[in-house]
Amino acid sequence: MQVTFDLPDEVVAQLNLFEDKLPQILELGLRELNAVTQVGFSGLAEVLEFLASLPTPEAIIALRPSETLQTQIANLLEKNRTVGLSPGDEQLWQGYQYLEHIVRMAKARAFLKLKESQPE
Repeated sequence: MQVTFDLPDEVVAQLNLFEDKLPQILELGLRELNAVTQVGFSGLAEVLEFLASLPTPEAIIALRPSETLQTQIANLLEKNRTVGLSPGDEQLWQGYQYLEHIVRMAKARAFLKLKESQPE
């Protein structure tokens, strides 16, 4: 399928650098856009925005992935088990692993902060 867009010159200049990855960029962008209405986080940008808001330790501990993200991860795990991951899937999986690492680090620090604030 061929699709034509009218885009500002600045966007075109940025996209030219990633011309070979345009389908992947659109796919990831659509996933993020569709996940905006979900409860929980669905991507790195949402986690970083959440953490940048300086949430309470309790809010960090309560942070969970959206149902959409959980389904995407389950699908990737199943695909890896059955037919293997494509290079695009592998890159997506690496991104999810990085996201999980960030969330685990934030939760560990939140637990420590709560523990430090409790009287002995």
